[in-house]
Amino acid sequence: MTTPLTREFHFTAQDFQLIRKLIREHAGIALGDTKQELVYSRLARRLRATGIKTFAEYLERLQRGDEAEWEAFTNSLTTNLTSFFREAHHFPVLAEHLRKLGTARPIVLWCSACSTGEEAYSMAMTAVEAFGGFDCPVRIIASDLDTRVLQSARTGRYKLESVIKMSPAQIDRFFVRGKGEDAGFVQVLPELQRMVSFQRINLLDGSWPIREQLDAIFCRNVMIYFDKDTQLAILKKFAPLLRSDGLLFAGHSESFYHADAWFKLRGHTVYELARGLRA
Repeated sequence: MTTPLTREFHFTAQDFQLIRKLIREHAGIALGDTKQELVYSRLARRLRATGIKTFAEYLERLQRGDEAEWEAFTNSLTTNLTSFFREAHHFPVLAEHLRKLGTARPIVLWCSACSTGEEAYSMAMTAVEAFGGFDCPVRIIASDLDTRVLQSARTGRYKLESVIKMSPAQIDRFFVRGKGEDAGFVQVLPELQRMVSFQRINLLDGSWPIREQLDAIFCRNVMIYFDKDTQLAILKKFAPLLRSDGLLFAGHSESFYHADAWFKLRGHTVYELARGLRA
């Protein structure tokens, strides 16, 4: 581990506190006191990439409003841990919900922290299996704050090891195995990719570019980075986007009891709108 005595760049407690303030204001991320070494490690890469010699100079550049560097700064401090069918208990619940909705109208889902795309594609695969084909009436909006992971998600290319826990039938149905230089990789089928649209959305923005009524929102393992007030503000904005029978899926370590005026626990980390908000 890098220690203060061997650091390449001078990094003070004041630098760390200012970084905490900036990332919280910009992205809502609450960095704990124990994250100082992680912050140094990730942002030191930005200093090297930009040729800046000190953290003080780097932070001045951010505060002058360098939009490109703000994006890089945010990307650097965003954690993107994901996998296909992570927290697998949610997907049978989603499948049952979709089958109940049927094919009478288009169904719209939002994957609100999609990272490199595995969660959004898992939702799409669940829809295909629930309806028995790619011509199902489901469309998925997939968003993230980090532009790098969104670009990766759009390509739909993954290491073979990332799908190894899926059944051979699922792999054959939804992916093309790479050959030659692409050996060891799989590519999401175009039919599945067309079900998902990726875009950058910051959950802290005053408004979101989502105009449709949603049948489900996946917001899993992102609220843990926000304090309770920020969580509540986001949940209050989720509520009017959901149809009256819509579902909200949370991460395994997240609970929204402080938002009981808007959401009621329905099952294991699955929420529905509070009674007063349901039609």
